[in-house]
Amino acid sequence: METSEIRLQLSNIFNSVFKCGNIEITDDLTAEKIEKWDSLTHLTMIAAVESHFGIRFKLRELTGMKNTGDLIELILEKKQAV
Repeated sequence: METSEIRLQLSNIFNSVFKCGNIEITDDLTAEKIEKWDSLTHLTMIAAVESHFGIRFKLRELTGMKNTGDLIELILEKKQAV
């Protein structure tokens, strides 16, 4: 799985969860840049990502995430480990 493929899939997930227009997934995208991103939608987004990619994040991994670039790296790591 490549980064570009993950970005496209994350874009679909983010647009569905946050009910925004066309969210561009960049490495520096954070909650501050999406108006509807709050604690509840964050949990919903993480659950949707885990379900979609068939992975599970550890609490330590979640608390270490600073932006979508970190999220993409974790997805890549977990998909390569399978």
